[in-house]
Amino acid sequence: MTTGFSFQLLKSCCTTQARVGVFTTPHGLVETPRFMPVGTLANVKTLTPDQLRATGAQMVLANTYHLHLQPGEEIVAGAGGLHRFMAWDGPILTDSGGFQVFSLSEMRQISEDGVTFRSPRDGQMIHLTPERSIAIQNALGADVIMAFDECPPYPATRESVANATDRTYRWLKRCITAHQRDDQALFGIVQGGVYSDLRQEAAEQLVALDLPGYAIGGVSVGEPAELIEKIVQATAPVLPPEKPRYLMGVGTYRELVQAIAAGVDLFDCVIPTRLARHGNALVQGARWNLRNSRFRDDFTPLDDTCSCYACGHFSRAYLSHLLRAQELLGYTLLSIHNITELIRFTQAIRQAVLNDRFDADFGHWLRS
Repeated sequence: MTTGFSFQLLKSCCTTQARVGVFTTPHGLVETPRFMPVGTLANVKTLTPDQLRATGAQMVLANTYHLHLQPGEEIVAGAGGLHRFMAWDGPILTDSGGFQVFSLSEMRQISEDGVTFRSPRDGQMIHLTPERSIAIQNALGADVIMAFDECPPYPATRESVANATDRTYRWLKRCITAHQRDDQALFGIVQGGVYSDLRQEAAEQLVALDLPGYAIGGVSVGEPAELIEKIVQATAPVLPPEKPRYLMGVGTYRELVQAIAAGVDLFDCVIPTRLARHGNALVQGARWNLRNSRFRDDFTPLDDTCSCYACGHFSRAYLSHLLRAQELLGYTLLSIHNITELIRFTQAIRQAVLNDRFDADFGHWLRS
């Protein structure tokens, strides 16, 4: 039984499954639909907590696998948990570490008990089980924690995907048993690869367990964009409307609109900070490389419709200069802008649903 959590559905779209809600956690509210920045090692790269708050971020992510390797969950727990450790007083979600472990395909072995892998940090052999993943996340102290799952690659045979999906369900039940804190909401993860029937069956199994929330996992692992859309459309409607729905690891404009139209509430992706480190800015649906010569003497704001610190104080020419000179401030300013942009985008979708204008304002993302 979890305490301090609720999801209130405020409005649904009349032409799609898009919806507006409020997810309440012990550390505050999350207005959905909402993009969540990723802070892998208890920090959204290059940003202070104050800078992150100024982007409009309400909930952030941290990574169980990476925090287990460095500094270790004991250190985080000793600091009073993730919220105190990283000086973030808003909601936090930790993933299970499953995706990171399974991406180490040449360094790990999977069994029914769990996964044994060689740490890329120091070569140490580590055995991660559903119980161990939950214990680490209990120690980290995030508001929302994720069940340990097996994420099948793409492409993969139907048989191997079915086996991974079945194991994910068995591991979920072990996670539920191992979970020790009622101030943390444990979300289950729907797997099933690109097979709609496996996805629907897995979603139905998870719904029967009456969890506080549900995630759609195993997307953005190499499959074409049209298959991601198909997966989400097949899965989201099966999940209970009174619980939050979270699509893991997507963050392009089109993916966000498509998923929101299918009824998804929460999203995360490393795209805004990763693009910033490569000199790319997200501007009103487009992606700009600020190292291009056309920006060298452009003294206008990056985006005069954006209220972020970068757009309010600096020109495109200055940002271009910082990036060409590899000055760290350039990466910080672009990260501030890119995160603000994706949060603004989901906020605008939220308002459009409230105003019965989702199709009019964002339908072109679905049709183009």
